Amino acid sequence: MKFDTKCVRAGITPDPTTGAIVPPIYQSATFVLEEVGKDKGFDYTRSSNPTRQTLEAALAAVEGGKHGACFSSGMSAVDAVLRTLEVGDHIVCSDDVYGGVSRLFNTILSRHGFDFTYVDTSYPERVAEAIRPNTKMIWMETPTNPLLKVTDIRAIADIAQPHGIPVAVDATFATPALLRPLEWGADIVMHSTTKYLSGHNQIIGGVVVTNDDEFQAKMRYQQKSIGAIPSPFDCWLTLTGLKTLALRMERHSASGLTVARFLESHSKVAKVTYPGLESHPRYSVAKQQMSAFSGMISFELEGGVQAGRKLMNSVQLCALAESLGAVETMITHPATMTHADVPAAERNARGLTDGLVRLSVGIEDVNDILSDLKMALESV
Repeated sequence: MKFDTKCVRAGITPDPTTGAIVPPIYQSATFVLEEVGKDKGFDYTRSSNPTRQTLEAALAAVEGGKHGACFSSGMSAVDAVLRTLEVGDHIVCSDDVYGGVSRLFNTILSRHGFDFTYVDTSYPERVAEAIRPNTKMIWMETPTNPLLKVTDIRAIADIAQPHGIPVAVDATFATPALLRPLEWGADIVMHSTTKYLSGHNQIIGGVVVTNDDEFQAKMRYQQKSIGAIPSPFDCWLTLTGLKTLALRMERHSASGLTVARFLESHSKVAKVTYPGLESHPRYSVAKQQMSAFSGMISFELEGGVQAGRKLMNSVQLCALAESLGAVETMITHPATMTHADVPAAERNARGLTDGLVRLSVGIEDVNDILSDLKMALESV
């Protein structure tokens, strides 16, 4: 099946009892056994559930992977992946990652014997230099949140494979519609299904996709032992959103490029970062491994943080909200919202200034988005 067809049909068959074309919501905590030791494939929803199983198969298919494991949030998915490691293990991580990931790594996992080194993974040589004898994983985002750095996945995989180090990629910003990291040598792919995959600001969720049978068994063990799994209803909503992923990403990407070009040409905008602009330092890499560039933009205004605050308080169509990847256009101030728990010195070292604005371009008419931004910029 082609990608667009997979979004609509992969993992889904008509309900055998009724013929329903939409998978049922198996909103059941437990399942009755036929006899002692004999079930129909399910016994307790924390371990497995038919609706979740359908979603996991669908997400694995669109990602081009063999296995999918769904979790109650993107962060619980990240945590599940890292908890396959041992005390004393070293992880090389992108220096620009979502603030919740920084919080998990620096304030929780580091206290339990994990050692992290942060490097700009868009420079593969820096990853190579950071590898130690006890390095057991490379964790990276591409594009990153919120600075939209782009990493050459194949280059990182080529560095990691001789050492037997698995490469894990958070591809939430790109989605499998635009980038499938397993095809470029990654071993593990993580998505916050809260964002583009479900796409409608209705659920919180995460997924881990892999081709590795042994790693998948570890994910199943995490699901059952910790219980950070999505509800059947959340799985069903994600399945519903997934059907339109290809169409939505076309609009997000087309409008994102239009808005990015508008902002780059505006006299009050000091800097725009968007992988689809030729001014992006890794434009050639993005163009090579992505089919389009999503709807995520970061930018700074000439007036710095005060101008940015004025802009975000002036928009009317763009919602000031701490999320991304939904049908609605949303605008965020990372320093006080998504990355507030990252110490100021660390944010500034990464280039995440207090004046940075992150824009998630939705699927509204792009002229309405532009009009809203024009109006807000006039007030700055």
